[in-house]
Amino acid sequence: MENYTYKSLILQLEGLTVTDTNKYPIFISLLLTYVFILIANVGIVVLIWTERSLHQPMYILFCNLSINDVMGNSLLVPRVLKDILLPPAERLIHYYECVVQAFTTHMFSTNAHTVLMIMAFDRYVAICNPLRYSAIMTGKMVIKLTVSAWVSSFVLVAILLSLTLRLSRCRTLITNPYCDNASLFKLSCEDVNINNVYGLTFTVVVVSSSIGSTILSYSKITAACLANKSKSMSSKALKTCSTHLSLYLTMLFSGLVFVILHRFPQYSEYRKISAILFNVVPASLNPVIYGVQSQEIQKALANKLQLKKPSL
Repeated sequence: MENYTYKSLILQLEGLTVTDTNKYPIFISLLLTYVFILIANVGIVVLIWTERSLHQPMYILFCNLSINDVMGNSLLVPRVLKDILLPPAERLIHYYECVVQAFTTHMFSTNAHTVLMIMAFDRYVAICNPLRYSAIMTGKMVIKLTVSAWVSSFVLVAILLSLTLRLSRCRTLITNPYCDNASLFKLSCEDVNINNVYGLTFTVVVVSSSIGSTILSYSKITAACLANKSKSMSSKALKTCSTHLSLYLTMLFSGLVFVILHRFPQYSEYRKISAILFNVVPASLNPVIYGVQSQEIQKALANKLQLKKPSL
């Protein structure tokens, strides 16, 4: 059977194990979550784009996170929704569609780290060098940082997938709800040590850089607040940093649960669920956290809603 299927471009997705009883509740819950992700993230991008008071580096950088969340989930969730309604034998995907999905998955997670690193740097400059903030975080600097975040993520993920694409295939079953790099190279019977080494190095570099830069930024912010002994500065730091830290910890915790469950094959169903939650939970909470904790966004939204109210 394997000799027959090794050149096949049609793969089978294992997907989630659902029964007739829970199939539709899961489908509706995930669909509503996806719709909320689209409305909330697109809404906040449009609000920031159209409201001049929000044309600040902090909010422009956050737009990158919202765009990343929309793109990542739009290429993953609809496919998962479709497969929930299909019997396991009919959950088929073309190999090249699977590659695109895997690229999107890793681009989504890597870009979240790089964008949040830049947001940490922005908070550091705003609090530790407030007088030079406008001179440092110029429009050109924001563009450079944004491009560097996306390009570095693209290059790292492109290398990751190119190492997998060189492999021949002897299997056709993807044991995940969607395609990722590990699922793809596990289809091969060749030596995949280089894939494992680069994949591990890739993960360690991205996550350690992300955690390291965040810890460094917040250590400097804390030191500046303690040295200044100003209640107003400490209050500003707490207000502006709590939002970023909430976003970061949400993403980190979601990813950590997924990585831990990968080490326990007996919890494969929980791992597949956590893989989906890793995409939808941060994307759902990010605009809510920013909307709740940012008074500027609340004021801008209130102004927009006030303008739309019919005059009596």
